[in-house]
Amino acid sequence: MSAVSDASAGDQLEARTVTITRADLVAYAGASGDLNPIHWNERVAVEVGLPGVIAHGMFTMSLAARYVADLAGDPTAVVAFSTRFTRPVVVPDDDTGATLELGAKVTDVADDGTRTVGVTAMHEGKGVLGKAVATVRPR
Repeated sequence: MSAVSDASAGDQLEARTVTITRADLVAYAGASGDLNPIHWNERVAVEVGLPGVIAHGMFTMSLAARYVADLAGDPTAVVAFSTRFTRPVVVPDDDTGATLELGAKVTDVADDGTRTVGVTAMHEGKGVLGKAVATVRPR
């Protein structure tokens, strides 16, 4: 059984902290084809009004989705994941990077055992994903 399939509506699931570095952004840019310089070039990011280099929104979303998949114990158990991007994750050019605090709560259990999971993603105490919801089928 997984943490998700054992959970009832209202249960908080184990939180996770993820570190995002500039190297992660470069790797994601190459894999995704999103080579926008706001994700790797400080000068360009600041010139367009950002506080610094920011993580790709889809990368941030993928970290949240992977977190749920890990909680489910099977990536194929996550049958849906949706969110809005509410705030950028600024990633400094240092050895520490940025941290993303992930949390999850089962908000509903359907008759077939499918769980609806609300996900939170926080950076520097502020939410970076809004209305993040996953649907997880039982294993």
